[in-house]
Amino acid sequence: MDFLLTGLMQLADPWLAGVMVFGAILGVVVGAIPGAGAAVTISILLPSTFGMDPLSGMTLLLGVYCGSAYGSAIPAVLLNTPGSPVAVLTALEAKPFADRGEARRAMSLAYSSSFVGGVLAVLALMLLTKPLALIAKNFGSAEFAMLAISALVLVVVGHTGRRLEAMAALAFGLFLATVGIETAFSTQRYTFGQTWLLQGIPLVPLVIGLFAMSEALVQLTGPGGRSKEVPLAGRFFDGFLEVLKYPRTLFGSSFVGIIIGIMPGVGEFLAQQVNYVWARKLSPEGHLFGKGSPEGIIVSEATNNAVPPAALIPMLALGIPGEELTAMMLAVFLVHNVIPGPDLFINRPEFVAGLYWTLLVMNFVIIIFLMFATKWIAKAALVDKRFLGVTILTLSLIGTYASNYNFSDVGIAMFFGLLGYILRSHLWPLTPLLLGLVMGPIVEGRLRQALGGANGDLGIFVARPISAIIVGALSLLIILSVRDSLKNRKSRAAWQINES
Repeated sequence: MDFLLTGLMQLADPWLAGVMVFGAILGVVVGAIPGAGAAVTISILLPSTFGMDPLSGMTLLLGVYCGSAYGSAIPAVLLNTPGSPVAVLTALEAKPFADRGEARRAMSLAYSSSFVGGVLAVLALMLLTKPLALIAKNFGSAEFAMLAISALVLVVVGHTGRRLEAMAALAFGLFLATVGIETAFSTQRYTFGQTWLLQGIPLVPLVIGLFAMSEALVQLTGPGGRSKEVPLAGRFFDGFLEVLKYPRTLFGSSFVGIIIGIMPGVGEFLAQQVNYVWARKLSPEGHLFGKGSPEGIIVSEATNNAVPPAALIPMLALGIPGEELTAMMLAVFLVHNVIPGPDLFINRPEFVAGLYWTLLVMNFVIIIFLMFATKWIAKAALVDKRFLGVTILTLSLIGTYASNYNFSDVGIAMFFGLLGYILRSHLWPLTPLLLGLVMGPIVEGRLRQALGGANGDLGIFVARPISAIIVGALSLLIILSVRDSLKNRKSRAAWQINES
């Protein structure tokens, strides 16, 4: 109890409260702008958080993270354009509502579902993270090495239909992680005599280039112009209590979103797809899914908002980021020498408790703000895409240089911006590349410790019970994934033969 009270007292700090409100509102606004979104905004804001205290910096980024999940429903309902890729199902279900003049009802369904999913996920974060960290206190290097490798495997497996591309991007990210001075023997790797590569590939320029600059290039090279807005018709509060008519869908989707969110490398898109399929099968009104079903909106939005807080559980408890945004936030931890993992609850309990309460209160701030400001936020979704691209590119260049006042960082960001644009153009996932760079040192360090303690004997990974269980589970997962991929390939080949 004292642990949670310590965190609650920190909310009395006007600076922290102001950062929380600003981050939440900014997240809602950028979430409402198709093409902006959390990844782009967080990558631009990342350098500015290095001058803040750790809690304020993380609160700002988490505000953008959570707020954008709410805001992405606005263009999905009003423009039939998802504010982020995970709002596709919301756009699908909301269009019939808008056509019937019930846009406000669809919006309130989305908001209330998001609120329930977000609050339940924060409560799960409060309840599960510390026990998981206490369990992890008994882990050795072998267990942590296998957990880190599990995250990498799940990153690939989670990209159904794009697993080969995800594997290639992950491998490139792991290669980038080896650039610089190797810590064990202080030898240079892949520096080619360039002093600016001695410290490795810097994370901030890579993040800004890969996510922000590449998105700016997408906006600049795509068709410009403004989208046509759907009138915000209907009664706004119609859907707030309507979600309670579907408790199984609401709470079931939130629960599954939390479980999948905890799994490193999976993310909200897969969680949403799994929830949507099962909700349609189990619902008595399953035939209405895709035709303007309230349950369809509930599934999509409850899942989207349950995943972000849940994704923090493995990062705080184990030091393993679950997806691209928590990988970006890991930079804030490292800059301030705050090491996530089991010892975090011993060394910095006030920091963890502060995160808990800011995340919880943030959901209330966002829902109250949306009740009164949706009409004006909706205008942000109409911004010209080319103007948005120029703005993102300008802020990216400024943020990259300001992070270290080094022109080589700007060059690195521009290189990865172009690379990210090419990858996006060919529908390659960007997340595995970032996670490869972030997880590479963790995997290498833990493997070296485990093998060093066992005199190079690989049997150490099956000799310890927990590590052996992880090895067995990973082996089964890989076998099932390969079988699934081969089965899908045969099905596509048979379909093509029949068509010809």
